[in-house]
Amino acid sequence: MTRGVTVVLGSQWGDEGKGKLVDVLAANVDVCARCAGGNNAGHTIVVPINGVKKTFAFHLLPSGLVNPTCTGLLGNGVVIHLPSFFEELDALESQGLDCTGRLFVSDRAQLVFDFHQIVDGLKEVELGGKSIGTTRKGIGPAYSGKASRSGLRVHHLFEPEIFTQKFRKVVEGRFKRYGHFEYDTEGEILRYKKLAERLKPYVVDSVAYIHKAISSDQRVLVEGANALLLDIDFGTYPFRKTIGVIKAYTTRVGAGPFPTEQLNDVGVHLQEVGREWGTTTGRRRRCGWLDLVVMKHSNLINGYDSLNLTKLDILDQLPEIQVAVKYTLEGKELEGFPADLETLAKVDVEYVTLPGWQSSIEEVRVYDDLPENCKKYIQFIEEYLKVPVEWIGVGPGREAMIQKEVKE
Repeated sequence: MTRGVTVVLGSQWGDEGKGKLVDVLAANVDVCARCAGGNNAGHTIVVPINGVKKTFAFHLLPSGLVNPTCTGLLGNGVVIHLPSFFEELDALESQGLDCTGRLFVSDRAQLVFDFHQIVDGLKEVELGGKSIGTTRKGIGPAYSGKASRSGLRVHHLFEPEIFTQKFRKVVEGRFKRYGHFEYDTEGEILRYKKLAERLKPYVVDSVAYIHKAISSDQRVLVEGANALLLDIDFGTYPFRKTIGVIKAYTTRVGAGPFPTEQLNDVGVHLQEVGREWGTTTGRRRRCGWLDLVVMKHSNLINGYDSLNLTKLDILDQLPEIQVAVKYTLEGKELEGFPADLETLAKVDVEYVTLPGWQSSIEEVRVYDDLPENCKKYIQFIEEYLKVPVEWIGVGPGREAMIQKEVKE
């Protein structure tokens, strides 16, 4: 991988398989930095160690930590639930993954507390049938606190008096908004004083840290969390090279319009064969055909240099494969992906049907060895989006990734 900064972003509704590509790329980078999200994310990485495949589950920590020469950083855009941070770290180290001296946390990162998680559940109850299906990890309420400048950041932990004062004030504000729910404010303050001592060796000024790494000609990999269609706005990422991660079909967790969802045998196949349930929550994901209208919208915003097509092997046994290429409403084609959810819920989808390859590709390691119909599927995606597919996931293991030559 070239020196400088490379960014890996989810291009659909999440769960595209970003962790695997990050793991592959992290073998050749110096720093892997998470830029957003919290422990509501979930990456499962399968790695052979001494001839035995080990499965590592990541929720908050950078996936690149699987590679022993890579340093992990949780940047200031991440929201951190400290008990979960240490629980995950302890679990990884108990599996033999030594993170000593190569994991750091931004002093400007927002903190997630247990009261955020309680509020997350209360907000979902308020929304009723229109709930957005959060993981109830407190991520949304923590970001709300950040936006209103009322949240607490990592550096506040090391100013005990200020931390105590601000913490009490924030909790009282939540009581006024949601009623007096059960919560031990003073016990939580004492708990975080202890957690602060344990966290102290991990804390850095992430802005200075990253700029020092770049000026030292180190290779930096930025690991996006969640995905384009779950972003608060849809942020752009002005970095040197951007790789969009796209699943070979589409999945979504929680409520909300899903135009290509398949509530039929195809949906069952994708869910069961694709093991489509969350690493963090265990919730089953809704499944449907690949939606290139979504991907075109995603690419217009983020300007991908190349794509990582994941879980292509899940389509192995299907005789036909459909791809969404157009949305219409009342017979008229929509120009792009609609901003209004009510409109999105009403669109009709036009598909192109492609022949399947009906053979296993899990052991294929060279692009030219893929079945012809499989290559035609990849080429159709490239031609529609005008973006090359550079990486192709053909199985769950680290080694089951094909790198296809891409012309500069």
